[in-house]
Amino acid sequence: MPGHVAVIMDGNGRWAKARGLPRVMGHRAGVEALKSTLRNCSDWGVEALTAYAFSTENWSRPGDEVNFLMTLFESVLQRELQALEQEQVRIRFLGDLDALPVKLQALIAEATQRTSGNSGIHFNVCTNYGGRRELVRASQRLAERVARGELEPSQIDENALAAELFTAGEPDPDLLIRTSGERRISNFLLWQLAYAEIHVTDLCWPDFDAEALQLALKDYQSRQRRFGGLQSMEPHALGS
Repeated sequence: MPGHVAVIMDGNGRWAKARGLPRVMGHRAGVEALKSTLRNCSDWGVEALTAYAFSTENWSRPGDEVNFLMTLFESVLQRELQALEQEQVRIRFLGDLDALPVKLQALIAEATQRTSGNSGIHFNVCTNYGGRRELVRASQRLAERVARGELEPSQIDENALAAELFTAGEPDPDLLIRTSGERRISNFLLWQLAYAEIHVTDLCWPDFDAEALQLALKDYQSRQRRFGGLQSMEPHALGS
């Protein structure tokens, strides 16, 4: 079983268009798919789920859609926070949060604080996140430490850089799931996905259900993970 699953939730707009609905209805349906995926991951022993909710490039979408998404984030957080607490989910938002609406920033801070001590699945929501920007930010922070005399350039290694990423403290994803048939990682977790197994499904994200998740997990368990070496890890069977 993968300890950490990452998901690129693609296809909300296409799902809505195929049904003659506004794009925003696809985003609403996508929220329900994410709630189901989080619950199933928790029930099946996955320790962390990281979801690509809003990228740094998504600001280029029509203003009405961006405003709807910001409002949707706020309403979902307000509605679901108590349930997340009860289910012992620990939620974190990863990305440049200062660019988000002030009300949403406050809700994010509250959700992070209220769930920080929870012992269940780690739920990371990448919001205003870009993998390249994350790496630039980490490099700048290391350079600042060198300039202050806190760090020697020779001390900069993979661990030092990883400690400056938004995901610091979280193991790298074992499995990346991408929906809607697209075969690219779209500036998502560029450092962290170095050795992740990748599962692509043609389903649009709102149609991604328990059966689709189980198929992805079984696909992962059929892989032989060598991490650049010759010795593979023994897969563990997933019950039906």
